[in-house]
Amino acid sequence: MTYDLSPHRFHIPVMGLAFTIDTPVKVASYGITSALSIIEDNLIEMMRKHYYQENDETYIPIEKHEENYRVRRITDYLNLVNRNVQAKFEKLKESAFEKGSEIVKYFEMLPEESGLKEKYQQFLQAHGEAREELENFLRKHMRPGGIEVNIMTKVDKNNMDSKGEILPDGSDALGALKAYAESDLENSAVIFSAGMNPRLFNYLENFREFDASAWGVFKKKVIIKVSDYRSALIQGKYLAKKGIWVSEFRIESGLNCGGHAFATQGYLLGPILEEFRIKKEELAQELFRLYNPAILARGEAGFEKPHPVNVTVQGGIGTAAEQQLLYGYYGVNGTGWGTPFLLCPEATTVDNNTLELLSKSKENDVVLSKASPLGVRFNYLKNTTADKERQQRIAKGKPGSPCTEKYLVSNTEFTKEPICTASRKYQKLKLEQLKNAGLPEKEYQLQVDDLLSKECLCIGLSNSAGLNYKVPIVEKLDAVTICPGPNIANFSKIASLQEMTDHIYGRRELPQNASRPHMFIKELQLYVDYLKEEVRNTFEPGPRDIKGWTGFCNNLLNGISHYRKLVEQELIDRREAFKQGLEQMEHAIREIQNRLEVK
Repeated sequence: MTYDLSPHRFHIPVMGLAFTIDTPVKVASYGITSALSIIEDNLIEMMRKHYYQENDETYIPIEKHEENYRVRRITDYLNLVNRNVQAKFEKLKESAFEKGSEIVKYFEMLPEESGLKEKYQQFLQAHGEAREELENFLRKHMRPGGIEVNIMTKVDKNNMDSKGEILPDGSDALGALKAYAESDLENSAVIFSAGMNPRLFNYLENFREFDASAWGVFKKKVIIKVSDYRSALIQGKYLAKKGIWVSEFRIESGLNCGGHAFATQGYLLGPILEEFRIKKEELAQELFRLYNPAILARGEAGFEKPHPVNVTVQGGIGTAAEQQLLYGYYGVNGTGWGTPFLLCPEATTVDNNTLELLSKSKENDVVLSKASPLGVRFNYLKNTTADKERQQRIAKGKPGSPCTEKYLVSNTEFTKEPICTASRKYQKLKLEQLKNAGLPEKEYQLQVDDLLSKECLCIGLSNSAGLNYKVPIVEKLDAVTICPGPNIANFSKIASLQEMTDHIYGRRELPQNASRPHMFIKELQLYVDYLKEEVRNTFEPGPRDIKGWTGFCNNLLNGISHYRKLVEQELIDRREAFKQGLEQMEHAIREIQNRLEVK
């Protein structure tokens, strides 16, 4: 029997900036792996101050005028998180096996199929010397969860020195990678999300921390978040040629997820997972053919076979039955549970006002917005303090936000230096341009609405931690933006960590919306709604648009065919509701096809 390095089969993905900024400190000692964002260094500096003070250690600020301040802030925070996790884990490990103790909580939360959980069940029935031997065994084989860091590859502006010169290796993403590589984290990984950034991927070659020390053994692993198999193959091969092994491909639903939503051309999660299921070994061999010669050319010892490649999935999972389908049929190595954990204060950092708003949210409260300055669609909870603040600024005739952090500056339409499309400066200039553009009223209003929906995410996604720990990120700017997936509408109970893990493993069920559709049906509904919006909001569509939408419809229908096969094989729970959902969506797609033929 083997005892896997990761005690649990699920992880908590990165959420926003603040919401998982210290999740490893909260959950890693229980064996649960989680991810935090390391882009926003002002938030990280605030968290350094909080945890140094909580630990009764001397806090020495790392000021912005200091050399290499950004890398130093991030590295030191990761080391601080690691120290706290190790201290909490050692304390937990030494606690007594008695009702309500931390070590009992650790073992009670493990999945039933875990080898360690089986030993724990034997321990509970044992007596005398046998019980003592089992207790020693359990303490010896306990492991904390992994600490993962997320770098959104699109957030990569250049940074300048005091003379206005671009700092070498000093861009946001490169600096974050350097900071992580230089940290003392082990049993750890960096996650690259939002697509390929060649400059960032090339920079990986500078760090030996990502090399394998033995077959399948890495001090720091590379994980890539992908939307489909083709993306995994392209990015994996790019890195393999450089002697960098991708240990995990993390598949995320294009639309049924939190935060930024990267819609596919109608390729649904089920068929995407099916392709990975069929081609997983082929993928590993394909990467190995490029990887092994690259490390040999570097003067390192090669390997006889590919390192393991894990495939995990996240986005809209809400029941133990759905999770079992992902494990049992598609053969994934793990799942990500994000949005439900926003209602678990033991795991995430959400201020009380936003927590209450989340617990009361309904289906129409989460929208696929255009709030992100990056120009990428963004799942967004309405009526937050940031949403209200944005609307108040519009009502006063002063739309846009003060741009203090500048992580999402990207637009050079009106200025030589990039500025943020959510900023007051950009919105004023863009509104003036639109006013003089002579657009038809409907098109003009659509563009104005899209512009004014932009929101400052740097501050909005950070402020929850500032409110919780009573240390503001930016003085007088405390509004909160939060970006749950649509799945939040199905959860209402503010849950303990143990209640949440019990729900994930099917030991008990948290109360959910009785009409909640299966995760695959929900994603299909989201894609149909997305396509309808695209068609509706495209003025004077050309042949290329029609062709693209027709292909989109065909991909959705292929997905429905795949799901019908799952029903025939009795792999789906609540099959009648599932079949009814497929029929409704097929009818909606056929209607779109008919309209496209008329056009």
